[in-house]
Amino acid sequence: MARREKGGFWVGLAAALLYPLSAIGKVTQRGNRLPREGAALVVMNHVSHFDPVIDGVFVHKNKRVPRILSKEKVLRMPIFGRIARGVGTIPVYRGTNDAKASLSAAITALEEGKLVVIYPEGSITKDPAGWPMYPRTGVARLALESTAPVIPVARWGTQAILNGYEKKFRPFPRKPVTILVGDPVDISAYRGQEITPELLREVTHMLMERVRELVAEIRQEPAPAEFFRPAERSDDKRAS
Repeated sequence: MARREKGGFWVGLAAALLYPLSAIGKVTQRGNRLPREGAALVVMNHVSHFDPVIDGVFVHKNKRVPRILSKEKVLRMPIFGRIARGVGTIPVYRGTNDAKASLSAAITALEEGKLVVIYPEGSITKDPAGWPMYPRTGVARLALESTAPVIPVARWGTQAILNGYEKKFRPFPRKPVTILVGDPVDISAYRGQEITPELLREVTHMLMERVRELVAEIRQEPAPAEFFRPAERSDDKRAS
């Protein structure tokens, strides 16, 4: 049996803070377990700013240290930002010359056998019903430029705890949160091809469609046929 991945001081501190906080949700994990060792790219939907708390603890309970891609401004926050940097959170720079550095850091982490968590939507979903929205293509580039297994994971319920758009935090009574881990997605047919915008978009949609299917399974209702597309994503020029 694989031992827990060592995380050091900062991971221990984060666990001490986040485990009690995550207990606000009554979390149930279903489906597969995450790989106990070796590289893995975990692709998740994003419905609440509370997601990283739940997801970080979920990964840690699977005996891994999560390297979550997060907006760079989060890492500049006092106290929390220092902890985030300490545990290996990967900053995401959008619309700057540093945008590619985020993917490079994530690819390096995968090459080193780490587990990387990415939210392809880039922010909490703006879909009125909470379904995954139109994803950015950075997830496909990570999947294609590494040999790591790509694991779709859906989570549902955190939006009832912290609703980012209504600015409402409802810790009580405790809300059920379900995490469903799917089978690794076979992208072997795409690896080795020339990486074009069209290929990135195709792989991105395939991965996010799988996550959407898992969300539908949790919700026990059919998913929409198309991804909701916010006005600011009228093209893919800024997708990453």
